[in-house]
Amino acid sequence: MHAAFRMAKRGAGLKCGTPSHESKTGLSGGTPKRPPQPLEDQMSKLYVGNLPHSTTDSSLSEFVTNAGFNVASALVIKDKLTGAARGFGFVELSEGEDLQRAVAGLNGQSLEGRALTVNEARPQRTGFSGQRNGGGGRDRGDYRRDY
Repeated sequence: MHAAFRMAKRGAGLKCGTPSHESKTGLSGGTPKRPPQPLEDQMSKLYVGNLPHSTTDSSLSEFVTNAGFNVASALVIKDKLTGAARGFGFVELSEGEDLQRAVAGLNGQSLEGRALTVNEARPQRTGFSGQRNGGGGRDRGDYRRDY
């Protein structure tokens, strides 16, 4: 057995109720956490769903601008392999625009005969590897046998 494992197994020699060095100094041995995104970044983005597949970044931006909102950027998400629009996108509103007013004003509006779904965009997930089913397979590399 490794010494570190034995110490962890025994509770590293700490008695219950005794504060550790970590709690006194605020230091931790783990990886540093990423600071949360500023609230303004999260609050100014719209998710726009049910877009026609012919929609481009500029046509989406023009649609939102014509509805009376100032647009900082618009992005229609495209398939990596084919380059075809996937039917949804994101619009970042200019500073000072009211997000809730934009959602209320754009949700349900028609673009090329399709009723759009507009919501506040959620923060982007980090650390997504692209495997939705847990990866599977036998050789994951992190399991070691102890014999």
